Amino acid sequence: MKQITTIAIKEFKDYFISPIAYIVISLFLIVTGWFFFSTFFIFGRADLRDFFSLLPITFSFIIPAVTMRLFSEEKNVGSYETLLTMPVSFTDIALGKFFAATLFSLSLLVPTLSYPLFIAFIGDLDPGPVIGGYIGAVFLAGAYSSIGLFASSLTRNQIISFIIGCAMCFTLTILDKLLFFMPEKIIGIVNYVGSNSHFLNIAKGVIDSRDILYFVSVIFIFVFSTYLVMHEKN
Repeated sequence: MKQITTIAIKEFKDYFISPIAYIVISLFLIVTGWFFFSTFFIFGRADLRDFFSLLPITFSFIIPAVTMRLFSEEKNVGSYETLLTMPVSFTDIALGKFFAATLFSLSLLVPTLSYPLFIAFIGDLDPGPVIGGYIGAVFLAGAYSSIGLFASSLTRNQIISFIIGCAMCFTLTILDKLLFFMPEKIIGIVNYVGSNSHFLNIAKGVIDSRDILYFVSVIFIFVFSTYLVMHEKN
């Protein structure tokens, strides 16, 4: 765990050295802030329903931007080869980078905690869906960070990594919207594979073990896939 923690801390600190991190943070807060305040003042809803309903789409583009540099940048500047010469395993590297990306993605949500506080100050707020929404956001951020990590391990080009990550995350997000076009026999499977329905279930304040298992499985599959890509390309 010491090696994983060391890598995670280093990668997390590196985010704040790059201007991309601040651009991503600004874009995220502008987009989510607009969705929250436009809904609150126009429709007068004292809840975060619209904020959480649009979070998977927002994460589909924001998190791949966060993760695209994890392997791609290191391969370009040559620091990846240096990392491999250190006394760390592929597992340590994959998990360290995953935890760093997830932690940074979650740090994007910290300023948004002001939204429920703002609502609670001027109106009645049901805390259940808010707590559930943020718990769901933790799992969603972890799942999409693992996907972005995998995408970054596939190529040296950060733009290609971003596109691959966006495509995979966006596909998982909209799968439940495509059920109308699916054969009836596979609707249940496709609906389970999609991430949006699992996130929204948790965001309602209903913590179901099936939804937790889904996100844990996605994280395991893509972190392990990253490990396999590293092993293959070494």
